[in-house]
Amino acid sequence: MTGPDEYSAIADNNVYTNLMAQQNLRAAAEVARKFPVRAKELEVSALEIAGWADAAATMYVPYDEKLGVHPQSDGFTGHQPWDFEKNDCYPLLLHYPYFDLYRKAVVKQADLVLAMQHRPDAFTDDEKTRNFAYYEAITVRDSSLSAGTQAVLAVEVGQVELAYAYVGEAALMDIDDLEHNTADGLHIAALASGWTALVAGFGGLRVTDDGVCFAPRLPPGLDGFAFRVCIRETPIRVEVGAESATYTALDGDQITIRHHGTVQDLLPDTPVSLPIPPAPPTRPVHQPAGRSPQPRHLR
Repeated sequence: MTGPDEYSAIADNNVYTNLMAQQNLRAAAEVARKFPVRAKELEVSALEIAGWADAAATMYVPYDEKLGVHPQSDGFTGHQPWDFEKNDCYPLLLHYPYFDLYRKAVVKQADLVLAMQHRPDAFTDDEKTRNFAYYEAITVRDSSLSAGTQAVLAVEVGQVELAYAYVGEAALMDIDDLEHNTADGLHIAALASGWTALVAGFGGLRVTDDGVCFAPRLPPGLDGFAFRVCIRETPIRVEVGAESATYTALDGDQITIRHHGTVQDLLPDTPVSLPIPPAPPTRPVHQPAGRSPQPRHLR
């Protein structure tokens, strides 16, 4: 089994993969129980549905009690450390054998961090903070796909200025030719991750069992931005400022959202402005030598 990180393979119990499988099994069981007639037509038995639910409930998610972080897969936190001072020729895959990369604690692109973005319910706030700091120190971003996800979690754990640098990297990958290879073709997925970094990062958009949630927060270098999302056929405009966010249901029916945990009903064409709480206190996090994202002004 493997996960999103391409510098790790031949591993067991990748956290991202296990959590996504758990979510899919739960959803399949819930849908089959909700529509029993259709389930019967598809020859899905009650025993099979129960098996899905049991598998989801007993899904294994590794955790390193000593370090207080989740290894991205079994045994990862016990790997030998990568010598970032000595072996600093990037991208690593062009200079060092995968045999060496696979057995060292080095990450090409966000893996466990992506799990925290898509399954925020599976981690406590303290776990997210510790996990983020641990993986920042060993993630080299030899993939254009990493910065967007790192930006999202950076905002969530209060590292908003770091998130701004990552957003700039994701958004300007081709405009500024950051990898010196745009002539070979655009980094389309990285362009999409720039949108994700803004909307899920500074907009704080999450879809959870509690519904659609927003936790917007801006860095000092950004005055504001706006975006639209559609929730159950109701388009919503979200305008994020330094101290407040304004939500407007542009059409459709009344819709309920959460803003930093507070439930808010939105009526059509009735803007609602809500204050943005201050970011939680943080400690500095560090990246591998020579791989810290560079601040870039978004105009």
